[in-house]
Amino acid sequence: MYHHSGSVAQQAAGSASGVLEPKAADTEAILFQRCTWCGTAMYHRLLCPVCRGSDLRTERSQGTGTVRHSTVVHRNSPAARNVSLVEMAEGFVVRGRVMGPPIGIHSGDRVRLSTAKDPVRGEPVFQLVDEPYRAWT
Repeated sequence: MYHHSGSVAQQAAGSASGVLEPKAADTEAILFQRCTWCGTAMYHRLLCPVCRGSDLRTERSQGTGTVRHSTVVHRNSPAARNVSLVEMAEGFVVRGRVMGPPIGIHSGDRVRLSTAKDPVRGEPVFQLVDEPYRAWT
């Protein structure tokens, strides 16, 4: 029979489980997890998607990445906005918004973190690193 002890729960709460804690939230950086077994980087996960390990450590991202997919959304917003999947330099993918005209964001554009948490939607906000040459726009 399993008996839950308060001392065991207290010990587990203090260990480095890799779960992102709200008090550790920072508006200047994205925090992600890295599996200690296989080294896979992931964003807001409880288990590693590769090896299913639960021993994750929290790391701070450099804040640079590449847009992998971007789409324009018109619902629940007074104006059109973009929703993008950004692959960060560390290897994980995060959903966020890239500042600029929604139709001007394309796959392959390099971005950097502007703010880690948008006050309205709670998602990361990015800005373009350099304006790419677009001959036909």
